[in-house]
Amino acid sequence: MADDAVRGSCLCGEVAYAITGPVNRFLQCHCSRCRKMTGTAYASNLFVDADSFAWVRGESQLSRYDLPAARAFATSFCRACGSHMPYRIRGSRTFVVPAGALDDDPGLTPQRTVYWASRAPWFVHTDTVETNEEGL
Repeated sequence: MADDAVRGSCLCGEVAYAITGPVNRFLQCHCSRCRKMTGTAYASNLFVDADSFAWVRGESQLSRYDLPAARAFATSFCRACGSHMPYRIRGSRTFVVPAGALDDDPGLTPQRTVYWASRAPWFVHTDTVETNEEGL
């Protein structure tokens, strides 16, 4: 595996992966599906070609849920700790990689916010919220 790979893993460390090539897109999605999947205001996801993605360990520890009513929406998670993990889009050569599970800096920031009209009514930009460098 290349030394310049961007690595990621789940909370318990059972599952790990590496991105070995370019990131095609880096999006923040505010759709209701992504909000429900993450339990947060939005999902931050990288999109990479299958040739640029490799499981390092623990692929057998993953569970996947494909939303029946959706053409391509899915989620993958570690069965041990529940962390959201990458998944391959059905009928595609693209992996969706949750940015929050990255262990390394991917060297880029989100390029676009999508489904802004679907954002949670309580969501505010973080520059308008008091910020602490660490916990309360």
